[in-house]
Amino acid sequence: MRACVPLIVAILCSLAWADLYTAPSSCRYRCHEAFDRHQPCHCNARCPEFGNCCKDFESLCGHEGFSYSRDAITKEGLQSISEKIYRADINKAQKEDIILNSQNRILPSETRDQVDRCPEPLFTYVNEKLFSKPTYAAFISLLNNYQRATGRGEHFDGQQLAEQDAFLREVMKTAVMKELYGFLRHQNRYISEQEFVSDLKNMWFGLYSRGNEEEDSSGFEHVFSGEIKKGKVTGFHNWIRFYMQEKEGLVDYYSHIYDGPWDSYPDVLAMQFRWDGYYKEVGSAFIGSSPEFEFALYSLCFIARPGKACQLSLGGYPLAIQTYPWDKSTYGNGKKYIATAYVVSSTR
Repeated sequence: MRACVPLIVAILCSLAWADLYTAPSSCRYRCHEAFDRHQPCHCNARCPEFGNCCKDFESLCGHEGFSYSRDAITKEGLQSISEKIYRADINKAQKEDIILNSQNRILPSETRDQVDRCPEPLFTYVNEKLFSKPTYAAFISLLNNYQRATGRGEHFDGQQLAEQDAFLREVMKTAVMKELYGFLRHQNRYISEQEFVSDLKNMWFGLYSRGNEEEDSSGFEHVFSGEIKKGKVTGFHNWIRFYMQEKEGLVDYYSHIYDGPWDSYPDVLAMQFRWDGYYKEVGSAFIGSSPEFEFALYSLCFIARPGKACQLSLGGYPLAIQTYPWDKSTYGNGKKYIATAYVVSSTR
């Protein structure tokens, strides 16, 4: 019987090796392995971020889009860092900086009616001294760099590219973005601030096509500036953009279906409006937040929960942000651009 043991061990080892060899597209026996560019797919903690995981990564190694390793971003981790970001937003509007006139609230079932139930503007007053703060000024300079109609190619000149860099440079000086970067570095998502900023520029400002073959869109344009596609407003989730367009007479506020629970800024409003003749059925937006605050939370959720509801906490209140990656094109080593990001729910 003893003579048979080596033979049995050899057979078992051979079977195990055969299983590994014949399944290069599987994560079986490969969870948490180091990146190997020769592999057709991957099973490490960052493969969801790069979009190159094996098909069975979730079932064998995954948890909420990331591995079970010590680097997993948990719901508790998201809630903790979002509270830190909330407290760090010293550039937000104070109560006296904004007078909001939300007027009539409607039922969700009425959002398609396209009836203007609010005869007065949403913003009665905004302290425009806010806009002279470096991150606000850098943000506002970006808003006129886009053609709102999809299908029309975007082309950035040297000044516009410099404005993108200036915005990233200014937000990275803030406590908000320092909190975010510190958290993501601790989670082994980035090894340097330079890598982080480079990734932010690609995921937010990188161009892709929503219409024809023209590179006509980006995450930043869609989320913060707004677009028109097939006769409807898409994106447009920023209060500063809304205020400036309303002031110019280009936005007509119709109603809202949700007003957040916060008694100070930032708050959240889900509203209906018409933008220069085009209707937005539901457009959720933070109100009174700094540009870096929105940029940080949307980036956090896209990195941690791409394509899923991202459960956060702000001032003790739960809030969910939904992001979606653009799946038709990639940058770098298979990484995804941001398609959209917006607030989907919170509770009183």
